[in-house]
Amino acid sequence: MNHNTPLSPRPLRHLSDVQLRVLTTAQLRSQGVSPADTNAQCRPGGTWQQLLPGVYLLRPGPATSEERLHAVLLYAARSPATEPAVPAQPGAGEPHAPQRYTDAMITGLAALALHRFSSAPPLLSLDRIDVLVPRLRRLRSTGCVRIVRTPGMPEPQQITGIPVAPVPRALADAVADLADAGVVRRLLTEAVRGGHCEPAAVVKELTQARLLSRPHVVDAVDSLLAEGRAIAEDRLYRMVHEHGLPDPVWNVDLRLPGGPHLGGLDAYWPDHAVALELDTRAPRQDEDAMWSEYARKREHLERLGITVVHITPKKLRDSMEQQATVVRTALMASADRDPAAYVVVLPR
Repeated sequence: MNHNTPLSPRPLRHLSDVQLRVLTTAQLRSQGVSPADTNAQCRPGGTWQQLLPGVYLLRPGPATSEERLHAVLLYAARSPATEPAVPAQPGAGEPHAPQRYTDAMITGLAALALHRFSSAPPLLSLDRIDVLVPRLRRLRSTGCVRIVRTPGMPEPQQITGIPVAPVPRALADAVADLADAGVVRRLLTEAVRGGHCEPAAVVKELTQARLLSRPHVVDAVDSLLAEGRAIAEDRLYRMVHEHGLPDPVWNVDLRLPGGPHLGGLDAYWPDHAVALELDTRAPRQDEDAMWSEYARKREHLERLGITVVHITPKKLRDSMEQQATVVRTALMASADRDPAAYVVVLPR
């Protein structure tokens, strides 16, 4: 028997080259390699090495970042996913799909590196790789693996065959372990500036992780929200000009003559009595109170005959043309409405 590679009476054609080099005890046993043979190959001077409990690299030398990621997932995934699936038969035209990892995904800084964050450290420089698993899984952190538990698993994104937590969740898991305010601010800013996600999604995850009690995280979130609003406003200007909408007055306050303040608006078309507001609310603990105030302003304006169009930054980013159509429709419909109440328009 040649111990340099496992005996393969059933070729593992459904696995990638990396997955053929990183295998579990169960996978090796299914290929006819006994635990005694595995231990012999992992002795000093042997050609294999144990990366994690029950997970082996079938070559000498340091593991690559990709090999470490697969080893972490093999360690953390539920056992059915670590067993070899039924392989392609000899002579079959196409190999099977890559191995799937059940109930485990990369998160934290390693996930951000996979999402190509320039402010995240390179994968090989990370001493630990965070892996997200369901809360009731019986696993412990060991070696380069840090287990992160959650009551509800998000839908992973597949990056080069690796299940990776979405950016907002990966950010929350990374921030939970970071005390450097500058690093936290750079990561959150890149998430928004790089178009990975909207600020509201990040703040929601940080709130659920109970991280907004940390002063350096709160400061970073304030910068994040300011960055997100600036980007959304720039997209709003582009939408008006690129889609041929009439120019509004920008960033104004409305008041009743001699009466109360009605609220601030991002754009207002006085001749059409159409108001536009960017919904940049961030979900925090006082979300219900914020929404109530938001709704009251809208109802008050609409009672005065002013049509209010709300646009979220995400919709503005993902479907700008559709949002322009919504605004255009509201402007065209103004001719069929009763005249709105007279209001005073002031710069904000």
